[in-house]
Amino acid sequence: MAIVDLLSRGGWMMWVILGISIIALAITIDRVFVLYLRSSLNVSGFLKKVISLIETRNYSKAIETCNISTLHPLPRVLKAGIAKSNRREKEIERAMETEMLRAIPKVQRGVGFLGLLGNSATLLGLLGTIFGLIRAFSGVSAASAAARQQVLAEGISMAMYTTAFGLIVAVPILFAHQLLTGRMDKILIQIEEGASDLLGALAGRLQDVNNPPKSKGEHAA
Repeated sequence: MAIVDLLSRGGWMMWVILGISIIALAITIDRVFVLYLRSSLNVSGFLKKVISLIETRNYSKAIETCNISTLHPLPRVLKAGIAKSNRREKEIERAMETEMLRAIPKVQRGVGFLGLLGNSATLLGLLGTIFGLIRAFSGVSAASAAARQQVLAEGISMAMYTTAFGLIVAVPILFAHQLLTGRMDKILIQIEEGASDLLGALAGRLQDVNNPPKSKGEHAA
């Protein structure tokens, strides 16, 4: 009940900021669950195992290794490339790029919006401050001499409440946004580096595909 009373003192803008905080909390919980828990992967160990299988030309086992239970996009990207290992380099790259384009929006989902919510909470707090000051000074001009002090105090109180609440909500949201952005960028870098490592491991076979041996007639010519 005290919380409701506190929000009421700050005016209707406090409820808007509260709504932002609830939405931001839901997005943060979802993104932490997806990016940290469901997308957990020992990237170095996984890459080492896949590359080792590629170097021994055990492509079926490499594809099987990519069928692991994780939302991390790297296994799916590498699997797309390995499935095209008997094709030319451009086709392998295109297959992995296609899988990356499918994965990137899923990794980035909600993170940018979280930053928008954090900035919005700050700005709405400042807007509530302006409304509180407007209420204070307009109320003073209309109130009687005895009531002016109370009207002014209520208006300034409303302004300070919205400013404080806006910042209280915005700071954790922006911190969560920065944390999730770092994790998102790390996953995207891991995908790019993994795809590059796979192409390097396939380099010997790709050279044979891109430069097939000449026929006897061609040697004679």
